[in-house]
Amino acid sequence: MRIHTPKRSGSIGVLICFLMLPLLALVALSVDYGFLLYVRTDLQRVSDQAAIAAVRDLVPAEDGSQDLDAVRATIRRYVAMNMGNDFTILDSDIEIGRYDPDNIYTSVDLLNDGIFDTVRITLRRDDLANNSVSLYFARIFDREESDLSATSAAVLQRARYLGPGTSVLPVTMDENMWNSLETGDFASIYGDGRIEDDFGNPISGNWGTVDIGPAANSTADLRDQILNGLSQYDLDSLQRQGAIPDSSSIDSQQVPVILNGDTGFSAGIKNAISLVHGNTKLIPIYNSTSGHGGNLTMDIVGWGAVEVVDSYWQGSKESYLKVQKAYMYDGSLIPANDLSDQSVTIEGVYTSPVLVQ
Repeated sequence: MRIHTPKRSGSIGVLICFLMLPLLALVALSVDYGFLLYVRTDLQRVSDQAAIAAVRDLVPAEDGSQDLDAVRATIRRYVAMNMGNDFTILDSDIEIGRYDPDNIYTSVDLLNDGIFDTVRITLRRDDLANNSVSLYFARIFDREESDLSATSAAVLQRARYLGPGTSVLPVTMDENMWNSLETGDFASIYGDGRIEDDFGNPISGNWGTVDIGPAANSTADLRDQILNGLSQYDLDSLQRQGAIPDSSSIDSQQVPVILNGDTGFSAGIKNAISLVHGNTKLIPIYNSTSGHGGNLTMDIVGWGAVEVVDSYWQGSKESYLKVQKAYMYDGSLIPANDLSDQSVTIEGVYTSPVLVQ
């Protein structure tokens, strides 16, 4: 008996035609999705790097002012270098403010008071700026373009730890004197036990240089520290003395750190001091002393940023340094590890930026 097998080639053709449409749709989705992902990744990369570059411009000037126009100019210049001069950034897409530490880890809310420390930018390709992104295969399904945007927010981190390379000045100031100064105020630090305010009134408290390192800094050690900052050798020496528990850095909030003081300003550091006129340095702040002369020790309770304005040399005890209370950016400083806790940071001192959005 002969069995008749029906021909099915026509059925397979119908099935292929039936499946062709979703297959084409899948190809269109894959190609266009990959292209959109590429464009958005590029937008995100540029916005991240522009925010990081611009937020450094928020470090205040000596008088506490901030040039927000410079921040905006840095953003536009950086984006133009990477996206082309015709790429448009809306004014409303550049936000500058102070982050709210109470909710920094849940949302980035910008406050409009105090010292600004945060930059947020949005780069977009949509009907508001730069045109939407044209699609390829999706045009078959009447989808010709897609809107894309990327947002980045960068924060200037506050410094807490002083590591190798930190710019320091091995002189010190009394805590009460430091707290009495506003940012931009000047003070003269004498080597004979006097600090004078802007009116020439003597304020007791300074005895010359302080040993941020070996217990008996030589003149060569002091010169090297003035010019080159903290060294690992300094940190190792402080740990051996028991002044700090860890030789990787000095914790600015570790109270107290006891350092040795030296009477007078040696003429041997004159040239080094002269070379750093105009530079911003960190000095240790003390609140009490013990002993005297070569046995003097100081209880260091904090660190402050000063600009070395000038110096006058007339014998070890009549010599003085003129400094200005300042703000500071130093990328070698180590930040506090918690952005929400601003009580453990060095006032007015900033270090490497970090992306928070």
